[in-house]
Amino acid sequence: MSRPRKPSRGLGKSVPNSLCSGRVADSASWLVYACPFVLVALLLAGCTKAPRRPASPEDWPTKGWRTSTPEAQGMDSLLLADMLAEIETQGYAVDSVSVVRHGALVLDAYVHPYGVDQQHVVHSCTKSVVSALIGIAIEKGQIESVDQRLVDLLPGRTVQHLDPDKASITLEHVLTMSSGLLCRDSYLYRWRGLQEMRRSEDWVQHMLDLPMAEEPGTYFEYCNGGSFLLSAILQEATGQTALAYAQEHLFGPLGISDVNWPANPQGISIGWGEMRMRPHDMLKIGYLYLNEGRWGNEQVVPAEWVAASTRKHMDGTLQGGYGYQWWVAGEGVYMALGYSGQYILVAPELDMVVVFTSELEEREFYVPQQLFEGYIRPAVRSDASLQENVEGVALLQSYVEGLARP
Repeated sequence: MSRPRKPSRGLGKSVPNSLCSGRVADSASWLVYACPFVLVALLLAGCTKAPRRPASPEDWPTKGWRTSTPEAQGMDSLLLADMLAEIETQGYAVDSVSVVRHGALVLDAYVHPYGVDQQHVVHSCTKSVVSALIGIAIEKGQIESVDQRLVDLLPGRTVQHLDPDKASITLEHVLTMSSGLLCRDSYLYRWRGLQEMRRSEDWVQHMLDLPMAEEPGTYFEYCNGGSFLLSAILQEATGQTALAYAQEHLFGPLGISDVNWPANPQGISIGWGEMRMRPHDMLKIGYLYLNEGRWGNEQVVPAEWVAASTRKHMDGTLQGGYGYQWWVAGEGVYMALGYSGQYILVAPELDMVVVFTSELEEREFYVPQQLFEGYIRPAVRSDASLQENVEGVALLQSYVEGLARP
């Protein structure tokens, strides 16, 4: 199927060309959803209860996802088919959508020319991966705590504008985008700050030398350079790049091997974006967090870190709240977000992870989230298995196959 770029009708909520690569806007008006959706919560009597977690390590998706019909996991296949029809008829530039419930892959759709084994740039979803690595390093004692000062975590440097406010910036401030540094990373400055950092000879020094705009911890200001500092802190503390550290302590245990993550000229993994991975591996990151950092018999990320990362620390912009490099939405959902519509949505109350990859224009940035609210969430009918819907599954499969065709 060729994909026309049609204007969105009814779903679109615009956002400036901003998420990742310094392109994050901070207007409170983005928080208004285009239209509300109602959660269907019908519980069917007499159904067999579906397991909410894998029963044994062998059931975990380290080597691949087990698949299931939606109805076997308490979901309505017809609503999921309707969602794919919406993507097709509206011409939304969604490249893939994958849904996991109760540990089973119930939907895995790709729009030509994308396919299941292709990497996709995840943009600012990279930030959430870096956050996980920071949590692992703290658990291993390589970083003391989130209360450590930024200037102590990156020692041996002469820092300009080192006033009491800058000296008090902690790791937690950087994690929550509340460092107070004058980053100028948003569309309001046409991403001038990011461009200046990239042109500098030493990106870490450039960030440390920035003047202060606010007292740390008082104001949310999206800062890609701050997320880069997290990668630099990790490398300083562990002696490994963020990529190498992830391969050993995060990607390796989850069975993620096909990742491209570039570094800057000084050899520091780019902490704010540019990572490329497969949608199935994005699902693994979400599933790890859904399971409170546990993977099989191994606690890969501390459960306390997952809880701290995914609760609201600061009022957000793109969502209502912000944690440790994770966005916190309402109704029990948190997410990793990337420019052009890259989403890892985690809904613990629904035992669900959803991944979208996209090439959406700025005015359509929220389309994946609205598809989630309009179709995927209401498709959850029960925690128990439903009666199989042969026609619904066939219709869903026909849309999956149609989207995959050139």
